[in-house]
Order: sequence, then structure tokens, then C-alpha cells
Amino acid sequence: MIWKKHFFKETCCRCGAPDTEIQNEELETRGKVKKRKKKNENKRVIISNLPFGSKKRKENPNIYYDSNKIKTTKYTILTFLPKNIYEQFHRFANVYFVVIALLNFVPVVNAFQPEVSVIPICVIMAITAIKDAWEDFRRYKLDKEINHMGCYIYSREERAYVEKCWKDVRVGDFVQLQCNETIPADILLLYSSDQNGICHLETANLDGETNLKQRQVVMGFSSQNTLFEPEFFRNTIICEMPNNDLNKFKGYMEQPNHERIGFNIESLLLRGCTIRNTEAAIGIVIYAGHETKAMLNNNGPRYKRSKIERRMNTDIFLCVGLLLVMCLVGAVGHGIWTGNFSEYPPYDVPDENGNFLSPVLAGFYMFLTMIILLQVLIPISLYVSIELVKLGQVFLIHNDIDLYDEEADLPIQCRALNITEDLGQIQYIFSDKTGTLTENKMVFRRCTVDGIEFSHQENARRLETHKELDLDDEDFAKLQHFTLPPMNIETPATYKQRTVRPLRRCQSARAHFQGHTRNRSLGRRDSNQSQVAFSSAIEKDVTPDSRLLRRVREAAFQAENLSPFMHTKTSTSFTDFFLALAICNTVLVSTATEPRQRVTVPPPIKPSGITLEKIHQIFQRLKLASLSQSFSSSQSSSDLGASFSAKSTEEHLAVLDCCDNGDNCCSRGDELQGKGSTDIGSASLDEVFKSVTNSSLPTDFCYEAESPDEAALVYAAQAYSFTLVSRTPEQVTVRLPQGTLLTFDILYTLGFDSVRKRMSVVVRHPLTKAIVVYTKGADSVIMDLLEDSSKAEISAEKRMKRIKEKTQKHLDYYARDGLRTLCIAKKVLNEDDFQKWANFRREAEAAIDNRDELLMETAQHLETKLTLLGATGIEDRLQDGVPDTIAALREAGIKIWVLTGDKQETAVNIAYSCKLLNQRDTVFTINTENKETCESLLNLTLEEVKKNYEVEKPWRRFFGIIPTSFSASEAPSPEFGLVIDGQTLNVIFQGGLEEKFLALTKHCRSVLCCRSTPLQKSMVVKLIRRQLKVMTLSIGDGANDVSMIQAADVGIGISGQEGMQAVMASDFAISRFKHLKKLLLVHGHWCYARLAKMVIYFFYKNVSYVNLLFWYQFFCGFSGSTMIDYWQMIFFNLFFTSMPPLLFGILDKDVSAETLLGLPELYKNGQNSEIYKLSTFIITMLDAFYQSLICFFVPYLTYKDSNIDVFSFGNPINTISLLTILLHQALEMKTWTLFHLVTMIGSVVFYFVFSLIYNAACVVCNPPTNPYWVMEKQLSDPIFYLLCLITPVIALLPRFFIFALRGTFGTSLILKAQQIDKLPKGQQDHEIQKLRSRKQTTSGAPVASPTSHAVSHEDTENQGLSASEVNPLRKETPEEGYYFFNKWAEEEPTATDSSAGPFSGHYLLVPSRVTTPGQDGGKLSKDNANSFNQGSHRRSVSAVTL
Repeated sequence: MIWKKHFFKETCCRCGAPDTEIQNEELETRGKVKKRKKKNENKRVIISNLPFGSKKRKENPNIYYDSNKIKTTKYTILTFLPKNIYEQFHRFANVYFVVIALLNFVPVVNAFQPEVSVIPICVIMAITAIKDAWEDFRRYKLDKEINHMGCYIYSREERAYVEKCWKDVRVGDFVQLQCNETIPADILLLYSSDQNGICHLETANLDGETNLKQRQVVMGFSSQNTLFEPEFFRNTIICEMPNNDLNKFKGYMEQPNHERIGFNIESLLLRGCTIRNTEAAIGIVIYAGHETKAMLNNNGPRYKRSKIERRMNTDIFLCVGLLLVMCLVGAVGHGIWTGNFSEYPPYDVPDENGNFLSPVLAGFYMFLTMIILLQVLIPISLYVSIELVKLGQVFLIHNDIDLYDEEADLPIQCRALNITEDLGQIQYIFSDKTGTLTENKMVFRRCTVDGIEFSHQENARRLETHKELDLDDEDFAKLQHFTLPPMNIETPATYKQRTVRPLRRCQSARAHFQGHTRNRSLGRRDSNQSQVAFSSAIEKDVTPDSRLLRRVREAAFQAENLSPFMHTKTSTSFTDFFLALAICNTVLVSTATEPRQRVTVPPPIKPSGITLEKIHQIFQRLKLASLSQSFSSSQSSSDLGASFSAKSTEEHLAVLDCCDNGDNCCSRGDELQGKGSTDIGSASLDEVFKSVTNSSLPTDFCYEAESPDEAALVYAAQAYSFTLVSRTPEQVTVRLPQGTLLTFDILYTLGFDSVRKRMSVVVRHPLTKAIVVYTKGADSVIMDLLEDSSKAEISAEKRMKRIKEKTQKHLDYYARDGLRTLCIAKKVLNEDDFQKWANFRREAEAAIDNRDELLMETAQHLETKLTLLGATGIEDRLQDGVPDTIAALREAGIKIWVLTGDKQETAVNIAYSCKLLNQRDTVFTINTENKETCESLLNLTLEEVKKNYEVEKPWRRFFGIIPTSFSASEAPSPEFGLVIDGQTLNVIFQGGLEEKFLALTKHCRSVLCCRSTPLQKSMVVKLIRRQLKVMTLSIGDGANDVSMIQAADVGIGISGQEGMQAVMASDFAISRFKHLKKLLLVHGHWCYARLAKMVIYFFYKNVSYVNLLFWYQFFCGFSGSTMIDYWQMIFFNLFFTSMPPLLFGILDKDVSAETLLGLPELYKNGQNSEIYKLSTFIITMLDAFYQSLICFFVPYLTYKDSNIDVFSFGNPINTISLLTILLHQALEMKTWTLFHLVTMIGSVVFYFVFSLIYNAACVVCNPPTNPYWVMEKQLSDPIFYLLCLITPVIALLPRFFIFALRGTFGTSLILKAQQIDKLPKGQQDHEIQKLRSRKQTTSGAPVASPTSHAVSHEDTENQGLSASEVNPLRKETPEEGYYFFNKWAEEEPTATDSSAGPFSGHYLLVPSRVTTPGQDGGKLSKDNANSFNQGSHRRSVSAVTL
């Protein structure tokens, strides 16, 4: 099928290129001509299928494209056997055993009956084949279900849309879609029932996002008032070839008159998405089946090789070496044996010429015979056993109730089925921040408008109380805030369709779409639970700041009624700020009763009942209120900094707000009004708004946003009564605080993109008719786009400069407080400028070539000379359980790095709040764009770190009795942290400074990489994995984390609010970061311990058993004969000893889950590979040799000089070996259940039953020696029972003795944990606490010095920087008018006298002169070394400037 597909693609390309010289009378002619044109590999040409019909189908160029039928199965009935055998031969072990089986068919060297030797490999390959066939059959059933879903396709014969199966859809067909219907293929939208040509999609099946996306009908088709007629479609579509980019698509439509119309991803409906809020949509199929973007993106489970498997392959080669040595001994022995005869013995038969074999050739043949005889040394069943065990482990992990997220209804997904044991060996974790450590629930926290900061204390208190609510309360709150749509009662047939699992829980290798039905109320399986995205109670309910609320209400009245002081800058700033929050977005509005039904017409407002006289009276009072407002703001500004934790913050910010305003702030009326008038003003405002609110709209709106930030800002605007009421592509309606509806004409919307980092909306103001551009975006971008204040008047210049400076300071506070910041700005355009720009924009939209670049250019041209309105601080709350999880993982010896694209200050504060950085840590911050500076900083920092580290090292060696406990994976010096930005990472990678960077990070407790790109994230992960040879795990939730997830040994995706791209690229998918704790510390530990012990056991079992045959060769002239029957030997591995290790590998628990969580240090057992490494492998091999010697020579010495026959001698040896091997397994088992007991006893019983039946039935099955009645005779002999009792005891005595010694005197933490497990429940907790406290007091980790060094390089003109300017975590000096503490400094106990002032215990280290990197770097570090540990305060700041 693969070659066919390639042929089709080439053919379709060959027929594809458009020819503009063709006369386009009829489509049939066009199709024929196109087929003769040269191929163009970069374009796909599509025309309507209708003119060709069924008779002319072969003339249709579209027939060369893939059909919509999907096939994710690997096999057919005919290809299954050859293809599966071919795939299994990719395993070295399978090839090895097949070669040996074939070798046994050569008469000269055969050791067994040839047919018998084929059985083991056939059984193993048959089990694997059955497993593959079952998996493939499941895929076939799911494919069939999808292929037979229904959709409506236009039929030329019936001149109507007829229902057909998905598999019958072809490229060039016209498909009609209805509300709640799943899209069958990638379709270009040509008609929508929406009057504006908009179609709404839910892409949850594709990327997990529940928010609605808008798609626009292709330009030129949107203005049609009548229903679309497919038969009149005469255009040719030229677009790009199929690819997997979900966010990009471009092409154009050529009309019969050669006019071209461009289109992009905004007009493409993707397969698997669901139509919402749109009665009907019609489009033409562009890509079908496996060429759709959804199918090209869905790669299914990924297969990796685990660390144990890599180790195992090495050991298999060691076993092969051992096998060759044993065979060589046999060959040499046989040569010597035959050479010692003076004449040929009677059993040595000559060939037809009477010639006898020479001793050398006889030795060579014996070498091959011995390979066949001892082949079982390589464990043939090990691979299939490992696969079965891993399936069992995955099943148990998947069904762990603790890893199930009830709120999201998501269990853990195990997408990579073969690396479960790697979870128990992780040494480094690389985590994203937003959505991974935080909830990605954006909560409006505080804002600054017109340079005045509003702290929203009431909102802060609400968030604090919300933390204490349990899940049930939160769910109840959600139910109170919106009502779900009514669901139709399902018939059994419908139910069957809708209970198919959604894509996010599907592990198979194809896009899985479900719930396809024409019933409007039905869609996805879980549509009855389909909550509006980003609308939880905590996100929606914003408690307004009382000062800001009063200002906003006042400003709104002035703007509405064109009052005498309407043009006051402050008033319009407040109104514009909240108008921008409400308008500058792409939010869809729906009502609470019908969350998926879009509101496009603003509902009629009830008459307010306020007369003109009443309004006049209100405004008389408002004049007083507005005059008193300035004074009242200065009075109440102590509220400003409450959530900054330190009281000094409030005082200094208050002073700042008042003093720095100059004549624009505090002087505006404090001499006119006394304190009492504030009450008059506020009372009148409250009275006004009480009456207005009573008459306002009763409807509760739901907002469907594309990002959580957008939703948070709209809910914030709603809290201040700027309510977004309705939105269409042409208009947006906002309800103002006084109840009036304002409808703005939307002229253009410039969407957000990662290059511009902003979005804008161009509207016409309904009152002033002015054209206004509202822009919101990242502060780093917006601040550079502001209008140059020097060109304005002197008073305006001062005001603009003041607002910018103060807003920037507030933004710095927000970032330091861990908030996400956005700047809001506006620009007023005159009509001429707008028309010029609009023409430019229209040309860009119509362009075919470089369309994206032109659109970007037009957007950037418009977004200049902006006026700053204010900024917002949005809190992305930490996920529940993150600090505990990080603390536990740290205790387990795992190093945790955070790689984020966020601002440095935000990331650092999140790091402190989630315990990634400790209060006592010394934190180094390196920011530079210069290679020499970077190298110098790395050297300086490394020297300082090593100095502290070397002091502690001798003590660590002295007390560390067991050296293995301090491996590379353990954080050697947990008192250092490193913060680095993306630019510095670039310098490190491009300047070849990786070695120094790694040397520094090895000594760091935590590393934060801020402002890093997705590529940098993956480069960091690859650097650590390859250079340090450690096991890495990456965890993230967004598309920007995909490369990092794929670069690590284990990739974990979080199915959060950023879609499913991370999940689709991951090996495991969880819904909360806290699940990582149990996944690694419990399941990871168990999976590693089980599998490691099982693999070692398999090697031991096979070596122990094969050696019995080897020892026998010394007594049979190295003839390659055996004392055990062939069938017994084959069944020994396949059946008699196969079940106990399988059960052990799936169910064994060396330590209970509670103890593993209580003592995270137990995880180091897997990190250091203590169970399975070269030393344990060699010890196990020596033990196997010892046990085989005992099992062979005890019976040999017992039966020596007797007349026992060969099988009567071999039978007790076989039985003793079986009992020894099973008892060895019993010693290893730490968990005993009924299953374990049954399999152990069952294996022994099955052996005896089989032997009795076989020995009774096999009379002449193995001439000349037959095992007839051997077991029956043995069972009547007391010596046999004595041997079965004594020999296993002697064989296992050394192992048992070592276990006893280790249990009595051993200090291993695992043994202590196993002893704790045997105690009563209450005592267990007490012992765990005792053990943990003892570990903390006797650990070798040095006590952290209470300093925080920030090493940075700023490219500024003035190099003599103060500490506050150098350090991104700076604490400002008193001269700057304020002193700022972060949240983490809130409860710091100081050793100094409380009266000593805020600077007690702080040592600000500022070099008196600038030191260049090449000159005095070393000297600087020596000079400052003594100052590093002087501070008695827990978080003082030292800064070193280069």
C-alpha cells in the first residue's frame, strides 16, 4: 500500500499545476488538460467532483488523492504471518534461536530430535503473534466504527444532500454539516447559516481545548444571502500539500475569469472538530483520510528502549560469551577424549569410504553440538515475559485511583508501554511553569490605571478564603454560576455511539471521533458535562476595589453625559481602560441558560426609572465627589500594597502615589474638600448605582475565550460593570456602569501572535464617532510602542512620563509578586490615516504571495505611538500539592529544573512559593549577552560554589560509610540555586561554554531558565542527558513543551487547559503535577524493583539449569548427550518455571506505598541502579554456578557406583533443580497473595502430573533410551524424597545466610522500611518520623549560608550600578522612595534587634569600581568571599557586578 500511496501522490501532483492559458469553458476539459501538465510537488489542485459523475470518474484528477477511509491496522489476513514473522526477526534473540533450531537439523551436530528443538521458539513467537493480532483487531474494529459514521454529501443525480459513510467521502465532494456534528474530513468553508459567514468549532477532540474557535467563509462567499448551490461552483482550488501543521494552511481559489481569492487556516474546518452554534455549514473536501491534519498529527503510542533493556542487552552478550567458553571447553574436552583412544571405539562409526573423523574436526562438530545443547543459557522467554509484565504494570498504574482526577474525569494515560521501569530511575526533572506548576486558571489580582495602583485587597481576601474551600464547595459554586443545557433522553442505540471514549483517553494510533449523529443536542460523549472553558467560580468572581470602583463610576457618568469635565484625562483613562478590557479580545458571549448559543443581538434594557431631574441632581453631587476623590485616594492608599506582605511596601507605595504625581495628583483638590465629604460623595454614588443596578439586565452571561488571560480580563471588566453583552464580527456591545448600552462598530481585529506579543481591535466610538485602536500585550513590547512624550506639550509630557515610569514600577512589583502582566494602551486615528491603512490592509489580505509577512507589517504599522492606559496583574495560581511534591522529589535525590518562557521575577517568586528555592538558599542570577562576560561570571560563580563545597567534602566522606548512597544523582550541595535567562543560554550554547555551565549546575540545588524558547528547552534537556549520562524526565502541558518532552528519557504531558499537544507527544499523561509524586516514588520504585529482580532471576534460572548439562559432559566424554529428557527440558522454561516470575514482576511490593511516600529517600535505590548492575549480575551468576554444582553433585555422589540408568539419574537432578529455582523465587518475593501461593504450588504440581503422565505414556518415543516409568519408580524411593529435601536447602543456604545477616546488621534503608512495614499502623508513622528526623540531623549536606548572590551583567552606559540595579531580585534602596519585600520575605525571623530598622542583617555588596572580566575577576571574588556569609538575616542580598 505504501508504494501505491506514493504513486498516487506523484500522479496527482503531475496532473495538478494550474495553467492560466487554458480556456475554461467546462470543468471536464480543464480536468483533462491539467492531467497533461508537469507535476508541481508543492501544490495540490482540487476541482468539484460534480461535473464528472460516475461515468467520467476516471477523467477526474481528484481520484488520485487518498479516500477518506482510514486504516490504522498493520496487517491483513494474508500479510499477517509473513509481516509479523519479519518484525519479530528484528530481535536478535529470536534470530539466534531460529538459527540454532535449524542447526539442529544438521545430522552431524544435532543434539536433540530436530522437531523438538523448534518448539520453544515457535511457542514464544506464537504468543507474541497472538498479542500483536489482538491489538491489531482492536484497531480494525475502531477503524470500522469511524469509517461507517454518517455525513451528508451532495449528489448530482438526486440534486440534494444524501447520507453516506465517512469512508465514501472524496476530495472535491461538497459536505453539509449541522450543529453538533463531527467533521469527517478537512473541509474548506464555503457557506455558513450565520449571517456574517462565521462557523464555530469546538476542537476538543483535536487539542483538548473546550473553548470555541471561529472559522470564516472564504472571501466572496460570505455575502451570499441564498443557500449555496454546489452545481454552480466553477472555481479551481490551489493549496499546499498535506502536512501536520494544525495552525497553518494557505492557498487560493481561481475563478473562471482568472481572478484569485486567497484563504488561510481561518477557512479550514479540521477533521474531528465539532460544529457548534451554527445551524448549517457547507464546504468542499480538501484533504481526506490519512492526509487530514488530524491523522498526520496522531502518531499513537511511542516505543522507547528502557535503561534496563539496554543493560540487559549487554548482559545477553556476556551470556553469549559464557556460552562460547563452555562450548569451547566441551569441544576441547571431546577432542582430548577421542584422541586418547589407541583404536577407534566401537560406537565411532566411519563414513562410506571407511574414514574416521579427526579429533580436531570431531571437536569442531562438538562445538556446534554444544551450542545447540546449551542454547537455553540465553533466556528465550525473557523478552516476551518482559512485555507481559509491562502490560500488567501499565494496567495497575492506569487503574490507580490516586492518579485519577475526578474533576476532569481523567485517569493517567500510559502511552509508551515499555518504559515503566524508567520511572524509578529518574535523576533530573525538567518542568514547565505555567499550567504545570500553576493551574493556568488566571485570576484578576490587581491593576494600575493612569499611574495609580489599585491593590484589590477584598479580592485578595476572597482568594485566600477560596483556598480553604474543598472540592465539593467549588463544584457547588460552579453549579450556582451556570446552568447546563437540557439533554435529550438517549435511546440505547444513541447511547452506544456516545459512550466511545474521547480522544484524550485513547491509546490507539488513530484519531478517534465519536458521537456522530444528526441530533442537535448530542455531540461529544461528555457534552452533557461540557463546561464553558475558563469559567470556574474562582476565575469569574472578581471583588472590585472600592477606590477604583468609585473612580470608574464617576468617569463613566462623565463620559456618557458629556459633562463639563468630560475631557479630564483621568476620567477617560479609567473608562477607556475598562472598555479596552471588555472589547479588545475575541471572546464569544452566550447566556448562562444556553452556554453554547451565541448572543449576537443585545437584549432590550428595562427602563431605569431615572428622570432627567434625578440625573441632574446626581451630577451636582458627583462634582463634589470628583473633587474629593483625589484626597480620598491619598487617604485610602494605604490599602495599596497589602498583598505585598510587608507594611513598608504600603507606606512607600502610598507616598509614591502621592508625591511622585507632582501637580497632577495630590494637589488636585485636597485643599477644597475635607475628609467628611468623601462620605457624601460615596453615599451619593452608591445611591445612584443602587437604583441603576436594580433596573439593569437580568441576564447572566457566559464568556468563551480562547485563552484564560482573555477570560480573566473580561470578568474583571464585568466586575466594574463594563459588561460585554454581545459580539458579532461587525459590532460589539458593552453595558456601562449606569446601565446604558454602547455598541461599537468593529472595523478590524488584529489577533494575538507570538511575534508581536499583542492584539489590537479597531473600533468606531458610538458617541464621538472617533476611530480608536485598543491594544493589549506584553509590557516588554507595549512600552516600546508608546508615543514619544518629548513631542507633546510640557504639561502633557510630564504627565505621560510620570504615568509610564509609575506603571513600569508597578509592573516590576507585579512580576516580583509572581503575577502575569499585560499593558493596555489606545490610539485615536483620524479618518484619512485610517482609510490609508485600511487600503494597505485590504491589499495584504488579498495577496497570494508573502501574505503573512504583509499582514504582520500592516499590524505593526498601526500599533505605534500608543497612549498608555494602564496595566493588569493576573495571578496564575499554584496547583494543589505542588510544594509537597517538589519537596518529596528533592528528598528522593531528584534535581528539578524549571524551564519557562515567563519573566525572571515571576518565575523566581513561583520557585520560592513552590519550595523549589529555599529561604536559606544562595541564589546566583546570570544575565548577559556577552560571551567573555558570561565565561567570567561562570568561572567566578563556580569558584565560589566549589569553595563552600570542598569544605564539606571530607566530612561527607568520613561519615558516608556506604559510598553508593552518594551517587551522581544526589544533589551534592543543596544550598545553591541558579537563575539564568534565554539570552545567556544562547551565549552558552553558541560560545561553547556548556562544560562550565554543567560544572556549575551539578552543584546547584535548583536551576531556573527564564525567557527560554521551546528549542532552548529541548537543547538544555539533551545537554544534561548526553553529557552527564543521567536519566531525565520532562513535564509540560503546552505545545511549546513538546520538543522538551520528546528530548527526555521519559516525557510526561499534563492534560490541562493548553490543549493536548503535550499529551500526544508524551509517554505518560497526568492531569495534575502532584500525581508525579506517587507515579515516581511508588509506581516508579515498584516497576524498577520488580523488573530488575525478574530479569536477574531469568538469567540466574537459565544459567543454573544449563550448567547441570555442562557438568554432565565431564562424565559422558563430552559427547553432547543429556541425562534429562528433551521434553522435560523444553517444558522446564516454557511452563514449569514461567508463571511465578511473571506474577512477581507484576504484583510484588518490596515496600508499601505509604512507606515509600513517607520516606522518599527509598527512591535512590532505583536511581543508583542498586538492584540490577554489573556487580549484582556477576554475583547472581556465581550463585547460579554454585547452586548448579550442588544440584548436580549431591545426587551424583548419592547414586555413585550404583547401576542406575541415565534418565533415573537425571530425573532427581531435574526435580531438585526445579524446587531450588522456585524456592529461590520465594526468597525474593516480598508480597504473598493467594495468586502467588497458587502459582508456586501449581507449578510443582503441574511438573509432577506432567512427568507421571509423560513417563507412563512414552514407551518408545525416544529410542534407544526411553523415560518410561522413571518418575513412578522414583516416587517409590525414599532416597528421592531425601534428596528433594536436603539439596535445595544446601543450595540456598548461602543466599539465605546473607539475607539473615543483612536483616540483622544491615543499615540499608530499604531493609529498615521493610521492617517498618511489619509494625502496627500507628507505630509505622512514628518510626518513619524518627527515621526522617535522624536522616536530617546526620545528613552530610552543609548548612546553607543565609545569603543570596545575584550575578548579572547589564549593558548600560553607566556601569557603576547599585545593588538594586544589578540584581533582578533587588530590594530597592531608601533613596528611591520605597523598600519592597517579596511574599517570601513575609515571615522571615531575624536574628537582629527589631528596632534596628528594615536593613538589619542585610549586607549590600557593591564594588567601588567596575572590574573588567579579564583583569580582576579573581581578585573581586576573593575580596568578597568574606562578605558572603556575614548576613544573619535569612534572605539578605549580595550583588557582584562585572
